[in-house]
Amino acid sequence: MKKSACSALSAPLRLCGEHFSMKSPDINQLSSQIIGAAIEVHKHLGPGLLESAYEECLCRELGLRGIGFERQKPLPLEYKGGKLDCGYRLDVLVENQILLELKSCDKVGPIHVAQTLTYLRLAGLRLGLILNFNVAMLRDGVVRVANKLEE
Repeated sequence: MKKSACSALSAPLRLCGEHFSMKSPDINQLSSQIIGAAIEVHKHLGPGLLESAYEECLCRELGLRGIGFERQKPLPLEYKGGKLDCGYRLDVLVENQILLELKSCDKVGPIHVAQTLTYLRLAGLRLGLILNFNVAMLRDGVVRVANKLEE
């Protein structure tokens, strides 16, 4: 289950709402647009807030930019022929292509990358971005996670 706090590591809710767009940009172009939106949010808020505040503001920014998204999308597990609702949710799914895992922790560690990769695999997605807003410069808090993505 998703935890709201992150522990310091040495290595690098509910269904709230959704917004859809008819655009379908290239996945790399879309990831650049998402990072630009996240940087804008970070410029206005800075580090130190809860993930939920960054999620709210990032979704507002994506909507203002006409980028489609779903918030807190349920992620059922398939196990032995059945779909089980275990309470997992994707923080933000952008244009049905890119998973955003939002963090506000000291460091993004291997467990965060592993969690994101598992979510990508379970959701059948190819690209995820871990966005850690608890950094001085957001570019230092962006981790790109690929699941069989040809780059």
